[in-house]
Amino acid sequence: MEAKSLWVLLTTLLFIIQGWRQIEGCLEQERIALFQLKSFFNDSNWVDVKGSNCCEWEGVECNVTSERVIGLDLGFKRQWDNREWISDPYGYLNVSLFLPFEELKSLDLSGNEIADLVDNQVSVSSAFNKLETLVLTQNYFNDSILSKLKSLTNLKTLELNFNSIKSLRQFQGEKAQPMINLEVLNLDYNSLNNNDLAYLKGLSSLRSLSIGGNQLEGSVGITELLDTLSNLEELDMGGNELKEFVPIKNKENESLGKLKVANLNGVFNNGTASLIQLLETFSSVNTIYLRGNYFNDTFSTQDELQVSSKIEELVLDRSSLNNDILQSIGALASLKILSLSGCGLSGTLPTQGWCDLRKFEVLDLSENALKGTLPSCLANLSSLHYLDISGNQFVGKGVSIGLANLTLLRFISLSRNLFEVPSIFISFANHSHLKVLSSNQNKLVEEPTIPKWVPKFQLKAFRLSNCTTKELQTEIPKFLYYQNNLSIIDLSYNNFGGKVPFWLLENNTRMEAFLMKGNSFMGHLNLPSHPNPNISFVDISDNKIQGPIPANICSIFPQLNGLNLAGNSLQGNIPPCLGSLTTWNLLLDLSHNQLSGGIPEMLAQSDSLRFLRLSNNHLSGKITPTIFCSTSLRLLYLDGNNFDGNIPSIDISTFLSYSLVDMDLSNNNLSGELPRWIWNVSNLNALAVSNNQLKGLIPMELCYLDSLRILDLSENNFSGPIPSCFGPQSIIHLHLSKNRLSGTLTNAFFNSSSLVTLDLSENQLSGEIPYQIGTLSALSVLLLKANYFIGEIPIEICKLYSLSIIDLSQNKLFGLIPSCLSRLTLDPNGEKSLTKTYWEGSGGIFERGNYFGLTEFEFFTLRGGESFDVGFEIENQMEEKVDYTTKRASYTYKGNILEYMSGIDFSCNRLTGEIPIEIGNLSEIRSLNLSHNNLTGHIPSTFSKLKQIESLDLSHNNLIGRIPSQLTELYTLAVFNVSHNNLSGSIPSPKAQFGTFDESSYVENPFLCGPPLHKNCSDLDSPLTTAPNTSNNEEESGLMDKYVFWVTFFVSYVIVLLVIVLILYINPYWRLAWFSFVEHCIKTCQYFLLQFSIFKRSG
Repeated sequence: MEAKSLWVLLTTLLFIIQGWRQIEGCLEQERIALFQLKSFFNDSNWVDVKGSNCCEWEGVECNVTSERVIGLDLGFKRQWDNREWISDPYGYLNVSLFLPFEELKSLDLSGNEIADLVDNQVSVSSAFNKLETLVLTQNYFNDSILSKLKSLTNLKTLELNFNSIKSLRQFQGEKAQPMINLEVLNLDYNSLNNNDLAYLKGLSSLRSLSIGGNQLEGSVGITELLDTLSNLEELDMGGNELKEFVPIKNKENESLGKLKVANLNGVFNNGTASLIQLLETFSSVNTIYLRGNYFNDTFSTQDELQVSSKIEELVLDRSSLNNDILQSIGALASLKILSLSGCGLSGTLPTQGWCDLRKFEVLDLSENALKGTLPSCLANLSSLHYLDISGNQFVGKGVSIGLANLTLLRFISLSRNLFEVPSIFISFANHSHLKVLSSNQNKLVEEPTIPKWVPKFQLKAFRLSNCTTKELQTEIPKFLYYQNNLSIIDLSYNNFGGKVPFWLLENNTRMEAFLMKGNSFMGHLNLPSHPNPNISFVDISDNKIQGPIPANICSIFPQLNGLNLAGNSLQGNIPPCLGSLTTWNLLLDLSHNQLSGGIPEMLAQSDSLRFLRLSNNHLSGKITPTIFCSTSLRLLYLDGNNFDGNIPSIDISTFLSYSLVDMDLSNNNLSGELPRWIWNVSNLNALAVSNNQLKGLIPMELCYLDSLRILDLSENNFSGPIPSCFGPQSIIHLHLSKNRLSGTLTNAFFNSSSLVTLDLSENQLSGEIPYQIGTLSALSVLLLKANYFIGEIPIEICKLYSLSIIDLSQNKLFGLIPSCLSRLTLDPNGEKSLTKTYWEGSGGIFERGNYFGLTEFEFFTLRGGESFDVGFEIENQMEEKVDYTTKRASYTYKGNILEYMSGIDFSCNRLTGEIPIEIGNLSEIRSLNLSHNNLTGHIPSTFSKLKQIESLDLSHNNLIGRIPSQLTELYTLAVFNVSHNNLSGSIPSPKAQFGTFDESSYVENPFLCGPPLHKNCSDLDSPLTTAPNTSNNEEESGLMDKYVFWVTFFVSYVIVLLVIVLILYINPYWRLAWFSFVEHCIKTCQYFLLQFSIFKRSG
């Protein structure tokens, strides 16, 4: 009885102890040690809450039984502000902090800027005596780290890639073998050289060695290396600068030990290595990667390999080869996988060599220039289950004998060729194993009515997008009626008509992505009758669908992750249920429709919504404040609607995190001032509120948005000065035009090295254009039109070599045109139209562990996984636009057109002097407007070099001389205007573009003659002698500068007046006579007026 009681007592005690251990989790000393580590790894989210189990903390792994810490993932857990980084960018980690973790086996310290492990108090071997895996990637360790680590005898995996190690000499110096159990060593991207290979000889257990991206060069003795590393199975030397591997001396024993995989990507770049010799040297390995190399020889029928090769996998993507390799590759009899993607192959496929490799399982010939039909010998590759011939110029229609016999195919890509689809698909009728069929960008033709065929396959993925077609296709491929296992279908951009084929969702209940973008589907959205719980992405944008969005869309697609219905004619309200979708990262695009009402409150409250685009609809009312309170929403586009009222005020200081990156409220009827909370969104990248009725000052808080790249406040009623502190380093496009801004530009903007577009047009800005404008090194578009700027054009503008669009028109600028403008290159600049500040992708459809019937190698190493990218990518939707006047009209430039546009507009100012002849060196300029100034001199003949010019306006100046006849060589010139000048002589012959200009281009030039003017040049012998006497005054006025005339007249008048006064002052007699004469005149006038008034009365 006592023994039984004692047993119950012990059992109860053990239960209590075990329960206490479960509550406490890891040991107390290990919990304390973890918080001591937090002082160094300050980005960890560990919280010391009493009773919490630290084994459940992020990055902490414990033994299930002992609950001792056995693994720590501290990668990228150290943060500091910029001031700390500048003063001390490196970290020194004291290894004594790890002493309490007696059972630690795995430690990841990558990406923490650690320069060394401090071992003053305790050695590294004591702190890490049981460590098996150590990851020190992307730090600042140098050679000394090796001497501290080499005594870790239990270490099996060591990753030191992306550090500052220059030598492995530290491995030597002791009798004990360093790291005798080490199996995996990664030394990629350090500064090691050939001599360091000798220091690896003690690592006898090493199975995998990565030493890519170092400074290895010249010749490497592969056999000597492998003799010292007898257990090595994988070798990665990619990214070095080698010339060759020293061939095996004893060809009777050609083995390279246990080596199975060799990665030599990007190693041979100078064209001296021999591919034939290389394959002979590595003939005993199973897999060899040779991507991105440049060899000095090619295969030919005379130079076939003279060795019995064991190579089974050969990857030569993006290496320089020609078609000869396909003829002689047959010598590699064991070859199962061959990838020649992007190798520059051209012409037709040969019928010998490669067709004899009956063990072929994988063949990738994509991204070459191969053409013609597929040879019938392709049928010999009966074991082939993966074939990628995309990105070539193959042709074919109907049954292909070569393809029809490859019945084991699981994956086939015919994309970006010239096949006639869907007729070519009949070749796969008997391919019962086929899972992926990709045929994008081929020739879409009407499917023949006969023969009818029923496929034996059930596809997982079918891609048929962007095919060329001449007419509306009324029916999608018929074989799809027999498919019931599809996960993804893509029929985008094919001009298919009729109703949306929702029957595909009825037949394929496992469908995850339904992509029908850019067709001509019409009618209503008649969704399937039963829910489809697997569908994640639905894209039916850019079609002709009408009617409302069904209210039951959320119950039919309960796991919807992305919905794109943009570019249709949908009407009615937005279904509130879209806010009830709980899938993470919800992407919703309903833009460019005719939707009405407001934003449903349920949608605004969604915790899953990450992207919302409702642009260009008929939505109205006030914007609900809730939409701005979402902590998950990153991209918000409400532009092009009828929203009114103030932008709601909210308090974001209460949010733990605020995700908003882009916000576009342009083209609405919003009023009031910008709320202050906007300027507290520290991660805001883009803000656009143009074309509203907003008012008030631009707040000073704008200066503190360090992430801001796009700001558009144009076409509002903002007033006051531009904040002088403004100058965020990140801003790219700034639009403040068409407001009532005033003041000068003394300190604004000129601290930004990233500013590409500066648009301050149509404001009330004054003062001179500051010389500091020359500091805006990235500036490409400068628009200061219609302000009150005075002074000269600063020559510092010539330092802006990226500048391509300049509009300084309608100001009060004077002085000369800087001749240094000829230094501008005006080259096309993609930065002008670049607005991408954020990218959100779907990640594609992914079936973990199975890969939809493909192998992991086919799915990841090759491009098989691309077939499951749904393409539901959301980028920043703000399109950069620039308004510029040319060809007598104002145009809005955007996209690629903006990228190539270049022009200078100095019109409507007070510029003087001659037009610099150097302007003729701007060969890339497309528009030049110098009209309505006071320019003099001749039109430079160098303008004939403006070969891209489309509009040239020099009207309303004081130019003289002839129009250069060389201008007739400007074949792109569409608008030419020299009217209202003093030009003379005959107009150039009306050939080429000059034959298209009418009389308005030349009017008000008195001595200009010839067609299209109605003035014959033979009637004008000389402009100075043929003018009639009655028009002498007009002639002088026309030939003399008006400004000079009035100055001369005024000075002469003053001088004459002073002379008369002086004479009268000196001679009293003349003075008396003058006053008598004046008095006589006055009396005579009085008498005359008196007599005239009496006569009027008597009359």
